[in-house]
Amino acid sequence: MRKAAPRTGKKIRSYQFYLGVDGGGTKTNIALMNEAGEVVAEGSGGPSNPLRVGVETAVANITLAVDAACDSGDISRGDIVAATLGLAGLRRADIRARVRESFLDRYRIPKLAIMTDADIALYGTTLGESGLVVIAGTGSICLGVNERGERAMAGGWGPVAGDEGGGRGIAGEALHRVAKATDGRGPATKLSERAAEYFRASNVDNLIGAIYAPQMDNSRIAGFSRMVTEAAQDGDKIALEILEDAGRELGNAAVAVIKRLKLEKSSFPVGCVGSVFKAGELLTGSMKKTIAAVAPKAHLEPPKMPPSHAAALMAMNDGGK
Repeated sequence: MRKAAPRTGKKIRSYQFYLGVDGGGTKTNIALMNEAGEVVAEGSGGPSNPLRVGVETAVANITLAVDAACDSGDISRGDIVAATLGLAGLRRADIRARVRESFLDRYRIPKLAIMTDADIALYGTTLGESGLVVIAGTGSICLGVNERGERAMAGGWGPVAGDEGGGRGIAGEALHRVAKATDGRGPATKLSERAAEYFRASNVDNLIGAIYAPQMDNSRIAGFSRMVTEAAQDGDKIALEILEDAGRELGNAAVAVIKRLKLEKSSFPVGCVGSVFKAGELLTGSMKKTIAAVAPKAHLEPPKMPPSHAAALMAMNDGGK
């Protein structure tokens, strides 16, 4: 397996480039890698989860990011010989097929692999070896692979049926607690004032109008999870409980994958990817305890490279094989 070359500072002119795309419900990141395994250009754009924004909008946002990166790096689109697209919302085969068709209408790339954002994040953690990745951004999902190449997934059910431990799940639980505190059905919390501030309500009693406004979406609601972390850091008991529960939920997703892959006695990394992990030990403490109870040799670690870089490396390595 070919790995990314270390940066040497010496510019290598390449006429073959490998494209990696990491697309989610909030933004898209792309990377272009040369034949030496160096990332030579990067770009970003709007959301590219086709279930949230539609296939055409998703591919259009990817295209804008790719074109900007090519222009900044003086790279011809015709020199991109392989690409790996890792997008949220791609569990359905028909959606993947539509994304492929739309993307190839814009770029005639000889080799194109399309997969979920969890697939590329897993590769960025394990480089093809045994291990897990837990993604907790707007939503949450866990994907793992064992030494036999068997894969298993937990989570990824979206805001209606899942997202426990993700930003949307944390924010939703925080709003539940604020509602109870406001009614007198639960203890007071600093989250009440922070919610009114974040959602631009004149006071907490008017919060209901703000959170149900027509323009409110899951990404905006999920952003409130940052203020939950801030409140927890300030010692708010309710916020601390919410983050502890979120970490436990992420640990439960990992445990489900570990059991299905029979990794209980193995030593392997669990990569942590996504903005929610900025909460640090307030979240990962309970997550680690939950995992350790089943797989004591597992260890949490940051990914070896960003998902967009991992996707580009997968394109170079024929899909990460």
